[in-house]
Amino acid sequence: MSAQSIPSLSAIFFPGAIASADDQLRKENLAISAGLKRQAAGLLDELIVRYQHRLLRYLLYLTGNREQAEDLFQEVWMRVLVRGSQYNGQARFETWLFTIARNLLIDQRRKRTMSSLDELFETGGDDDRPMAFEIADGEPTPFDQFVNLEDRERIAAALLELDTLHREVLVLRFHEELSLDEIAKVTKAPLSTVKSRLYRGLAMIKPILKQTQPQLSEAV
Repeated sequence: MSAQSIPSLSAIFFPGAIASADDQLRKENLAISAGLKRQAAGLLDELIVRYQHRLLRYLLYLTGNREQAEDLFQEVWMRVLVRGSQYNGQARFETWLFTIARNLLIDQRRKRTMSSLDELFETGGDDDRPMAFEIADGEPTPFDQFVNLEDRERIAAALLELDTLHREVLVLRFHEELSLDEIAKVTKAPLSTVKSRLYRGLAMIKPILKQTQPQLSEAV
């Protein structure tokens, strides 16, 4: 699997259907934008129901603390309610939502330490140079292997062993299925840095997951 999304069979054989789905998503985002601007009744509740699990999962991985994640979860939706008019519908709603969540955590950490999220969790080694480690097309990622084995708890534990910056990119890419450009918008990092964190994160998590494979084989 490459860092960019691999086209699906439907994308290859039915490009019109994919274009239609993209158009539908664009219309939906614009509808959310219009609804937030006029504070449409029931829209916020609908958005919470739709995105609550994804948002809380992202915050849990970002903070590593359920109580803190749940507090931030409430603040994020308050921010959506207050600043909903700022969402213009040009990007996916979840991209904007995750950006709000990340900014709130950074603001919270700055109040405590006067440091940014990057400064707090950076372990060194990120740069904009092309990485030697690449994911071959068609090769399953460590995430794919664990989805096949239906063992989400182990992959969650492995992710928590990574530093926050690399963990965040892996979660946004493989759990939330954001594109690299969307991840760059959420994290406010150059695209080359996002790619670097993705490659390094996969390189770091692979041996962690391999250590659990014998146990998984026995269990299966």
